[in-house]
Amino acid sequence: MKQLRAAFYVRVSKAKGLQDPEMQLNDLRPFGAARGWHLVEPYVDRLTGSVEARPALNRLMADAKARKFDVVVVWKLDRFARSLKHLVNALAEFESLGVQFVSLRDNLDLTTPSGRLMFHVVSAMAEFERSLIQERVCAGLRNDRAKGQQLGRPRLGSSSELSRTTLWRRQRTQTMTA
Repeated sequence: MKQLRAAFYVRVSKAKGLQDPEMQLNDLRPFGAARGWHLVEPYVDRLTGSVEARPALNRLMADAKARKFDVVVVWKLDRFARSLKHLVNALAEFESLGVQFVSLRDNLDLTTPSGRLMFHVVSAMAEFERSLIQERVCAGLRNDRAKGQQLGRPRLGSSSELSRTTLWRRQRTQTMTA
């Protein structure tokens, strides 16, 4: 059996040294060594998880596409994903690339059959949640229409409220249809 190449992703919320990524790495290194995995690189972000652009995470995803490692190991899911949707999308991308995923503290190990089963359960729950939200939005729109409420932006009535671009487009449309 070939030795798997592992990438560790860790994130701490404060960049100014108040939190140390070594705490997470100190747990991940022996875990990877016990599995016989070769550490390719630790990817470390030092910023809040709610930030969209996380340089190390973006590099990790790019390196996954370049097949630089076989398994991504995180200390805890909340250190990796900012939402369930983000988690499911990232895990689906890893799966499509043949990259396995392990969350040490959450006991989520997609290198095992039971771990993959858990992934599918989480994915199904996320899909169910999206469907419920979609149903509620549609029901709310139907209810508003039934009450006669205008949906969307209010229309601009007088030419003084219209932008020059809108006036130009209306004139152009009128001359083209005439």
